[in-house]
Amino acid sequence: MEKDELNIDETTLSVDLSEATDAVRDGSFEHAFNLLKIILKDHPEHIDSLYLAAVSSRYLKQFDDSKKYIEQLLIIAPDMGRAYQELGHLNRDMGDEEKAVVHYRQACELNPALIAGWNFLYQYFVKNNNKPAADHALEQINKLKSLPGVLLYIDQILNEGRLGMAEAKCRAFLKEHPTHTYAMSLLSEIANRLGYFDDAEFLLEKAVEFKPDDGDLRMKYASILRKKQKFAKTMEQVNILCDKYPENLNYQAQKASEIMQNGDHEEAIALLDDILSKNPYNFSTLTSKGHAQKTLGRTDQAIESYQSAYQIKPDHGEAFFSLANLKTYSFSDSELDSMREQVGRVDLSLRDKAYFHFALAQGCEVKGEYDEAFFHLERGNRIKNDQSQYSIERMEKELQAQIDVCNETFFEDLGNGGHETKDPIFILGLPRAGSTLIEQILASHSMIDGTLELPNILSIAQSLRGDDIYGKLGNYPKSLESFTLEQREALGRGYVEDTRMHRKDAPMFTDKMPNNFRHIGLIHLIMPNAKIIDARRYSLDCCFSMFKQLFAQGQEFSYGLAEAGSYYKSYVRLMDHWNRVLPNKILRVNNEDVIEDLEGQVRGMLEFLELPFEEECISFYETDRSVRTASSEQVRRPINKEGMERWKPYSRNLKPLLNHLGEDLVKPEDIALIK
Repeated sequence: MEKDELNIDETTLSVDLSEATDAVRDGSFEHAFNLLKIILKDHPEHIDSLYLAAVSSRYLKQFDDSKKYIEQLLIIAPDMGRAYQELGHLNRDMGDEEKAVVHYRQACELNPALIAGWNFLYQYFVKNNNKPAADHALEQINKLKSLPGVLLYIDQILNEGRLGMAEAKCRAFLKEHPTHTYAMSLLSEIANRLGYFDDAEFLLEKAVEFKPDDGDLRMKYASILRKKQKFAKTMEQVNILCDKYPENLNYQAQKASEIMQNGDHEEAIALLDDILSKNPYNFSTLTSKGHAQKTLGRTDQAIESYQSAYQIKPDHGEAFFSLANLKTYSFSDSELDSMREQVGRVDLSLRDKAYFHFALAQGCEVKGEYDEAFFHLERGNRIKNDQSQYSIERMEKELQAQIDVCNETFFEDLGNGGHETKDPIFILGLPRAGSTLIEQILASHSMIDGTLELPNILSIAQSLRGDDIYGKLGNYPKSLESFTLEQREALGRGYVEDTRMHRKDAPMFTDKMPNNFRHIGLIHLIMPNAKIIDARRYSLDCCFSMFKQLFAQGQEFSYGLAEAGSYYKSYVRLMDHWNRVLPNKILRVNNEDVIEDLEGQVRGMLEFLELPFEEECISFYETDRSVRTASSEQVRRPINKEGMERWKPYSRNLKPLLNHLGEDLVKPEDIALIK
């Protein structure tokens, strides 16, 4: 089509759609419907036309047509809140109140700015004597009714992913009303979604100053503080919320989450139980309780909590995924069938679909149904990959920058310096490479506290990037070249002080954030005596295990075989570089060697750490401590080979992985299997 023809076509579409929109607004549904059918004949995937066609046909009581249009719409825009609200309206008009409630819940979760959805939920909750839920719905209704129309519109398009239009309109509104706190919160959400967390924090901090009694504002402020890993400040804000609004169960649940983040899972469980005593049907609270129980090693109790959650809400994908993520749970045939039914639904959010796909992959693998398992792995990863902004090329450039800047001359020029502490032991590498096992072994030693994946080094690195920190390299790692001795000492000391809240009384402690391998140069500059262990696992085992795992956040390279293979290759190249420029600084521990010779590897690690041998490190699986990662159940059992060669039943699907890994990192006999 020529450019002029394209413009004419777009203009005609705009005019026709405008006329149809006006007809719907005026109640001329038959006229609107006829116009929309013509539009959809030429533009069958036009989102606004499908939505208006569903609305018009519902008002005309052509319910089958309405359902058809909504289902077409949800295939194209599976997280569109207004589509779920319209599905709620449709089921309401057809007399199915229970189905309507389900869809109104989905609508308001995806797009909290939908007044009609909240209105129906409020009436339903009042009728069913669910006071906490009714109060929450009424609070949302009153807040939305108080908004200027333009902000309500911005809120709605923001929740449909139209960030550019939402940002432009929000900035224009704030020019006229610079202290309007809701507009500030909307702009902060746009900044948050675009990755500009500093801007989001600044806007919310100011908004809370202007309106300190607005609980929603403070909750959003707490959430961005948590995202920026400012845990002490987050807890301070959550405590303010709970003190001001002691009856608000959402704030209580957030407090429990923060308590878990700070390591006190017993206290968190007690608070979650208190919430459940007031609202026993709160499925998300049951899931959170399961997470805490899992972390404490109470697997049977965790299973019961997860099962109770999905019995209340059968499409609660997180509960099913959490069962799969135990790695020791076998789904019954009825559970598998239930998940298959859920994942086949059109009216299911992408978030829940991803959870169900990953859970089904685990469940089918246990049954030996590998073709179906891979189908679900591929679908689940595709959802996550499509939502991610991860770029193989950008990551390769970021890791190459470490090699280019932190060379031999760089370390010679900067010389000695930094905080002289010997406390930290950094266990780093790739996810699913055995770092949790190494940490469990070392945390069984009387002189080592096991902590968790501490975000502090990543936060320091982020702060050194300067203003341009998202999507581009920014100033880091080049900014390391201008480090003064005072900066190095202050950053090293600050790391030790900031992480003390996660420790007990042992002289040394572990930090097992895998992605710290990107920042070994920084670690060496600020804490030259810190010990570093590279947890390494055979390429195919490691990459496929990453591909199988749905991570909570921060591991976007795992959502594709090509991405995982490329990342592994870049990791090996960077670790080779660190070993060249910082000889004897890093101990590599191969997962396969730990499995074959546990005692020998334990003795080697303790010698590297300059610690005496202790028998408890061999019986690490008896150590009673919280473990938060996906390997939590596996490290509570003796060493075994169950995790090795799990990729083999899927070998014919792994060519993209092999192509990006390169044959140098794969055994010849395994190359033959994949090819």
